[in-house]
Amino acid sequence: MTTPDDSRSPNAATRAKAALQRDPWDLPDVSGLVVGVLGGTGDQGRGLAYRLARAGQKVIIGSRAAERAQTAAGELGLGIEGAENAECARRSDVVIIAVPWDGHAKTLQALAGELDGKLVIDCVNPLGFDRKGAYAIKPEEGSAAEQAAALLPGARVTAAFHHLSAVLLQDPEIEQIDTDVMVLGESRADTDIVQALAARIPGMRGVFAGRLRNAHQVESLVANLISVNRRYKAHAGLRVTDV
Repeated sequence: MTTPDDSRSPNAATRAKAALQRDPWDLPDVSGLVVGVLGGTGDQGRGLAYRLARAGQKVIIGSRAAERAQTAAGELGLGIEGAENAECARRSDVVIIAVPWDGHAKTLQALAGELDGKLVIDCVNPLGFDRKGAYAIKPEEGSAAEQAAALLPGARVTAAFHHLSAVLLQDPEIEQIDTDVMVLGESRADTDIVQALAARIPGMRGVFAGRLRNAHQVESLVANLISVNRRYKAHAGLRVTDV
């Protein structure tokens, strides 16, 4: 005879154990998701929009001005659409934040309602520049991703796509980009989706790299990559070994 306790779903500890035993490369099918790119008219946003659309993803790029987004979308082709930021957020399942750091907080504050319930991927790198080159800025919240989480309490915030060369992303002659994408977030279901999106781009892998509290050092590493690229005239990325 079964009791009510016998029919209950596994408790949190059992679910956590099962998750750890899962194949980390068993990722969901994300081909049907609509991806919005806020800041899609900038170099990084355009590059991500182009690569994801080229991989078959439905992409909408957003801008403060709908006309500017539509012009950029027309230049990129591949079925990409352009819209004002709020419309882009509303129509998308997943929203990539690729705006300049100095407009990060203001943009998110204005779109908190439209981003409620959305999976948000923050790829913003808080950087400063002086005569010595690029250097990392640490926001009051700890990182750009943590600032996004604070400003978007109703969204599922993750962090990824920080270390990609906009030049390589936008070059149509390059078939694949051999690099890993560090993915951070609070929910495995969410980070799995982000990893799967990264894996749609030939040559890329999405690699889980911790919770959002670890986002600052991931964002900051871009300052080092800028120095590498300047010295070696390269477009350096990252590879994680032994995984």
